[in-house]
Amino acid sequence: MNAPRRAARPGPSRRTASIARVGIATLAMAFGASLTALSAVSFRMARTVITPAGRVPNTRIVSLDTVAQTVTLDRTDDTALPGRYGLFTVGTTDYLRLGSVVADDGATVTRKLLTEVAADDSIAAEAAFSGWYYDEPDQLRLPYRSVQIETPVGACPAWEFPADSVSASEGSGGEGSGGEGSGVWVIQVHGRGTTRAETLRAVPVFHALGITALAVSYRNDGEAPQSASGTYALGATEWRDVDAAIEYAAAHGARRIILMGWSMGGAMCLQTEAFSTHRDLIAGLVLESPVVDWRTVLRYQSRLLKLPRPVLGLTERILDSAWGARLVRGEAIPLDRLDRVAHADELRHPVLILHSDDDGFVPSDASHALAEARPDLVTMETFEVARHTKLWNYDETRFTRVIQDWVRRQGLASAE
Repeated sequence: MNAPRRAARPGPSRRTASIARVGIATLAMAFGASLTALSAVSFRMARTVITPAGRVPNTRIVSLDTVAQTVTLDRTDDTALPGRYGLFTVGTTDYLRLGSVVADDGATVTRKLLTEVAADDSIAAEAAFSGWYYDEPDQLRLPYRSVQIETPVGACPAWEFPADSVSASEGSGGEGSGGEGSGVWVIQVHGRGTTRAETLRAVPVFHALGITALAVSYRNDGEAPQSASGTYALGATEWRDVDAAIEYAAAHGARRIILMGWSMGGAMCLQTEAFSTHRDLIAGLVLESPVVDWRTVLRYQSRLLKLPRPVLGLTERILDSAWGARLVRGEAIPLDRLDRVAHADELRHPVLILHSDDDGFVPSDASHALAEARPDLVTMETFEVARHTKLWNYDETRFTRVIQDWVRRQGLASAE
């Protein structure tokens, strides 16, 4: 007897198969669109990181009281800070020096004006709150001269504040070379998106110790010549301009040199410490809110922006690869080499790090990690509240004392 034949299972209809193909295609298109979107965001982030940018407004002037000489600003974590600061704007007066907070209602902050504003002055509402305070070397009331430092990209302007003030003429027209007697120089290196004026706050700190200060510019900072790409390399190539400044200082009487870097300038000083052919002249480093590892900064910034994790990974690959450099029209940036925590064993000079744990831009994690990795060489001075590169503004007394005490311990103070 023959077994009953099983009924054939009905196969997918042409309509069902067509729907499946459309579904797969839709998913593929969605996935492709998602990848394209992630790639676009990564490209934009990488391009932003390496592109020199001018001063960006970060607050708004709500009102000016020219009788009481106060200014009211939108309240931010920065504008509410205690201390003395600067405010860049546009109008009759494009830079205002600010004093203490006199009122804070939670939405706005009113600060004392230390730059006099007249009733008929016109000032734009958009403004950039800054830690500079001094924006011109004359404001320090110290003798200085403007000099040119020959670097691989051309002549970079700098301000030299000789320790031996008698040897320098007031202002930028002085001739001759100062500071020969002291033998100790500090080279001041500013951060990303700023100029050498950022470092003026620290010049009197060193001048009081008999140390000549050299506030330098470097490629693509808006004052110095551009590199071939016209983009930042995050310290990977800019350090050569700092090395040229060491050559200049040595040719003008420097026998021992302190490198002081602010933010990205800190990364440049660490690269100089590692790769300079003049390492024997370097006596130590002072780093203010420094970038010790760029991956730590990129990770922190991507969290602030709430970017998906793949965006960060792709951004890093774009930055440190040849194909990525072509894509963003920049230079391939060796992020591994720029990670000085990973290369902590290569550190050869004493380092003082000043960093606020609520920096808000460059997290202090890598600074702490470097201090933990090399306690024999690294002294870490932790601030709170002070934010990014505003430690002098927030607590000038402590800032000055910490640096001067460290300089004395290194045997680098030439005068008291």
